Amino acid sequence: MRPKNYLLYDFLQVPGGAERLMLTLAEAMPQSRLVVSRRYPEAAALGAATAEAKALADAWTAPLGRIAEAITVFTLRTAFLKEAEAVIYSGHYAPLAVRQQATGRKLYYCHTPPRFAYDWQADYMAKLAPPARPLFSMAVARYRKSYERAIRAMDTVIANSVNVQGRLQRYLGLESVVVYPPVETETFKWLGAGDYFVSTARLTPPKRVASIVRAFLDMPDEQLVVLSGGPELEPLRRLAAGAGNIRFTGWQDETQLRQWLGQARAAIYIPRDEDFGISPVEAMAAGKPVIGVAEGGLLETVIDGQTGLLLAPPPTPASIVEAVKRLDRQRATAMRPACERQAARFGRTAFIDKMNQFNTRPL
Repeated sequence: MRPKNYLLYDFLQVPGGAERLMLTLAEAMPQSRLVVSRRYPEAAALGAATAEAKALADAWTAPLGRIAEAITVFTLRTAFLKEAEAVIYSGHYAPLAVRQQATGRKLYYCHTPPRFAYDWQADYMAKLAPPARPLFSMAVARYRKSYERAIRAMDTVIANSVNVQGRLQRYLGLESVVVYPPVETETFKWLGAGDYFVSTARLTPPKRVASIVRAFLDMPDEQLVVLSGGPELEPLRRLAAGAGNIRFTGWQDETQLRQWLGQARAAIYIPRDEDFGISPVEAMAAGKPVIGVAEGGLLETVIDGQTGLLLAPPPTPASIVEAVKRLDRQRATAMRPACERQAARFGRTAFIDKMNQFNTRPL
């Protein structure tokens, strides 16, 4: 018998916050089927639950590439939604399938309007060779039209933060409600007062991990462990070549991540205008303060001076060095109770309770 309730997300690509959110919903809604375009090998760190997701892509669509493939399969291979009772969409491309849904509830959980099509479009354009820019502009304009039509077809739009709520209003003129994403706060524990710092951000330019690495190159007596992967992994390894105080582990599974965070002194997370940022909450759940940046979603999670230190944007290697020196082991340990209290605000139970308000069936 075909399911009547679905959860649609772009793809299971990395062990990121959006992927974890959809797996949390899938666990809480066993009557719903999780559908993605494709499961990528890096997502295996999320655990066995990823295998339960139905992937729409196959060998025939693989040559299209990640984004074009997702757009294609959600547009052309989602006729099964025709008589759905309730669908929660998330991501940039999965919502395009909403035109196939003829009945039932339509909810959109928005981590952000796609940055490449709105506030960061000029940045993406600048990286392209001049001959490619007109094609990119036309492709973005076409995509925006489809995306905005899809989002306006939703019964309810849910933003993952006040920050993203503002973007939806600013760029699309859409009203939304805020439900913070779930963090498995109860699984992260303080395991000791270690003497190393961790970075958990995906290794892409907007995450500014290069600035963190440069800061620790200037602090050979302080230890940094980078617990993630991404396109900048090899360039960052080359940048840190010969530095015995900087370690790159690649993506870690949930058990490994909890161990590293639980025994760290603090986490460093300084992305550019982050949508929300689950990683800082995980660190605080482990009783660890966060060296962050005073912009984006971190303004909603990290309390400057109580659960971490927020640097003025844009953060520089020098400002990171100063923050590390201010956050010695004694001060970091003293912040533990405030960190754990703050993290509890963003737990899984709170997320499920709030999502119940927008779904016709209890989760």
